[in-house]
Amino acid sequence: MKITTFDPLIVTPRQDEVIELFKELGFEQTHAPVTDTGTVEVKAVRMKHENGYHVDVADVDEPQDRMLIRMNVDNYDEAYDILISHGFTNTRGDGFIETGSAKAATMVSPSGFTIALVEHHKK
Repeated sequence: MKITTFDPLIVTPRQDEVIELFKELGFEQTHAPVTDTGTVEVKAVRMKHENGYHVDVADVDEPQDRMLIRMNVDNYDEAYDILISHGFTNTRGDGFIETGSAKAATMVSPSGFTIALVEHHKK
């Protein structure tokens, strides 16, 4: 299994404010995908710094900001099994989000940190 992306994902009800902060820190928006989770559409913004750093900011209707690690992989099942073997739990039970372009699940460690596990389908 190969990790293809590993960076912070900020989930916030104040997306515009967070984006503005990161723009002032030297980040630029590179794209803004919308993901249908089956219950809501999540609008995210991918930002990149000239030194190669990335941050994603997702607009979610929650009472406070949360920080996750977004981990894109080339083999979802293998990564999922590794995380499960280390005590992670899937917030969707055994389920996942299938968007047509990606397969994803939110995985929570025994100590509480969260990984957004994603495999993008190759065309």
